[in-house]
Amino acid sequence: MSSVVIPPIYRWSSGQKYYILYVRSVNKSYGSSTEGSRMAGFTGTASVVGVFEHPRERVHQGRRLLALEQWAELAASALRDAKIHPSEVDGLICNDIRESATFAPATIAEYLGWSVGFAERVDLGGASPVGMVGRAAAAIELGLCETVVCAAPARPRPPHPNPSRAAWTTFGASSNEWGSPQAEFEIPYGNLAQNAGYAMIAQRYAHEYGYDERVLAKIAAAQRDNAQLNPDAVFYGQQISVEDVLASKMIADPLHLLEIVMPCQGGAAVVVTTTDRARRLGRRPVRVMGYGEQLSHKTPTFARSLVDIPLREAATRAIAMAGVGHSAIDAVQLYDCYTITVLLSIEASGFCAPGEGLDFVRDHDLRWNGSFPTNTGGGQLGSGQALAAGGFTQLVEAVRQVRGEVGQRQVRNCDTVFVSGTGGIMSEQTAVVLQGE
Repeated sequence: MSSVVIPPIYRWSSGQKYYILYVRSVNKSYGSSTEGSRMAGFTGTASVVGVFEHPRERVHQGRRLLALEQWAELAASALRDAKIHPSEVDGLICNDIRESATFAPATIAEYLGWSVGFAERVDLGGASPVGMVGRAAAAIELGLCETVVCAAPARPRPPHPNPSRAAWTTFGASSNEWGSPQAEFEIPYGNLAQNAGYAMIAQRYAHEYGYDERVLAKIAAAQRDNAQLNPDAVFYGQQISVEDVLASKMIADPLHLLEIVMPCQGGAAVVVTTTDRARRLGRRPVRVMGYGEQLSHKTPTFARSLVDIPLREAATRAIAMAGVGHSAIDAVQLYDCYTITVLLSIEASGFCAPGEGLDFVRDHDLRWNGSFPTNTGGGQLGSGQALAAGGFTQLVEAVRQVRGEVGQRQVRNCDTVFVSGTGGIMSEQTAVVLQGE
């Protein structure tokens, strides 16, 4: 990759000094035809050292906590796993919290008694957890901070004295705010997230490449098989077959009920710190070796293509930055709100060519001990989607696999794991490569 030196440029006018920065674009080639070649980026300075995830629940029977209280509980649990004292935290990354429409990071820091050198709120939907880890690693690599907590509460809060139905509960990922293109051109005509959007993507895939509903059903059944070895999964003890998937109710053609993620209660957090510090803590460092993200639209109406998804660019960057070939990846944890998401993610991440996903899934065993271990803890299709914390399911499983902590579902010699995140209707996507030291 060529470097660019931009000299300082000054202009004097009326006794005032102006600083003008000229940025010249540089051609970057993120792809690689050589196994193991590496682009500039992360150096493995940052590692995930602590993880925590609540067992998923259909209905939470315990005490209802404010999001701030849940944040405190999640952070404490992840820091306990990391063996780091809360007073040592100097960075935090969050998503929205209902207690503060703005200044969310400051609100959390104040509540937890932290003074941090780096803080950010990430708004990438289901791609946010992977995006949080990517940002935490970047901040650590830059020396802005040393220990970052990333978390997302996903349990019910106490009843509000003046309840009102939020717009997002009615329209999903679609916005009905004044001035929104969706409010003018989509919502009035019934084009609503999320089932309709993903069904439209599946229909387009069928038009361009063909469709085999048994292959898509195989994805759901394989992940449910993996969930049978995960007591924290909401579908633990409830195995299904391909026939069960196809016999389930058609929700949005061609998507059946058992091909669609089920929302549930939960919450999760991870701790990212320096790899040097992770070594001293006595647990195998899980290094953040590559990261990428891409977004270009909010809804399928404005997508450049329904089947050439943003993950293609994000995954290419992450894998090239990590300097690993696809053959070196021991397991994948792919965001799985729908079976079509998994199929397209396999293609977009470069494990097969566009349009070859059906054959790839047909020819591979996606279970934890199969030829292509996918969502080894059950993913969200098998474990449930813990609302805003859903994308943490893949991250936490990846870290535990690399650390060798998942018992019966442990992938043999699991050193390198690829993780993806998806927000909206395949509109914003993130990817990270985690590797054990």
